[in-house]
Amino acid sequence: MTQAGEVRRNLALDCFLLAGKIMMESGAETYRIEDTMIRMAVSQKMMDSHCFVTPSGIMFSPSNEMTTRFVRIKSRGTDLERVALVNAVSRRLVSGELTLQQAYDEMQIIDQTDYRFSIQIQVLAAAVTSACFLILMGGGWEDLPFAFVIGGTGFYIVETILVQTRVKFFAEFTGALAIGSLASLVIYAGLGQDLDTIIIGSVMPLVPGLLITNAVRDLMAGHFVPGLSKGAEAFLTAFAIGAGIALVLSF
Repeated sequence: MTQAGEVRRNLALDCFLLAGKIMMESGAETYRIEDTMIRMAVSQKMMDSHCFVTPSGIMFSPSNEMTTRFVRIKSRGTDLERVALVNAVSRRLVSGELTLQQAYDEMQIIDQTDYRFSIQIQVLAAAVTSACFLILMGGGWEDLPFAFVIGGTGFYIVETILVQTRVKFFAEFTGALAIGSLASLVIYAGLGQDLDTIIIGSVMPLVPGLLITNAVRDLMAGHFVPGLSKGAEAFLTAFAIGAGIALVLSF
C-alpha cells in the first residue's frame, strides 16, 4: 500500500470510529451505529469491513488483512440532535456530496459542540413534564404546582450530582430521595392532596425510557451483549429511583 493510500485509510478509520463514538455517547441504538459505519466504509471501497459495537467500546476492521482499530466510550447520555447530525453527514458522504476529509471535519465539529439546552431550560422542561404526568396519572389540579416544583428540583439535583461525581446510580438515588422527601413534606404540611401522584409525576423525568427502548430494540435486532448491558443499566437506574422513594416512604 502506498503512503497516500495508508494516510487515506487511516483518515477513513478515524472518521468511521468518530462517527460511531459520537452516536454511542449520544444515545443511538447499536444496530444504527453499526449500519452507519458499514455504509460509510462501503462508500470508501472497504467492502469487507467488520464492526462490533458495545456500550463501552467500538471495534472496526477494514478487512481481514488489515489491523483492527478500537475506540473507548467513556460516557453516555442522550443527545438525539447529534445522532441526527452524524447520520446526515454519513448520508452525504455515501451519496458523494462530501469528500472523506470534509466528512471528518464535520464529525469533529459535531464532537466538539454541545447541542444540549442550558440546564435552566432542561429543568423547566422536567418541571413541565412532571406536572403533565401528574394530571395524566389522575392527580388533581391543586397538586400540579407541587409536582412542577418538585420535579424540576429533583432533576436539577440529579444533574448537579452527576456532573460532580459521574456516578449515575448515586445521582438518581439522591434525586429520588429528595423528591420523596419534598412530596412528603407537602402532604404533611396540609398543602397537597395525593402523595402518590405527586411522587409519580415528579420522578418521570428521571425514568430511563430511552435506555429501556434501545435495550429492547437491540435485543430484537440480535445484539445481545449491548442489549443486556443497556437493560442492566436501565434496571439499576430504576432500582436507584425506587430505592430513594422507598426509603422516604418507609419512615
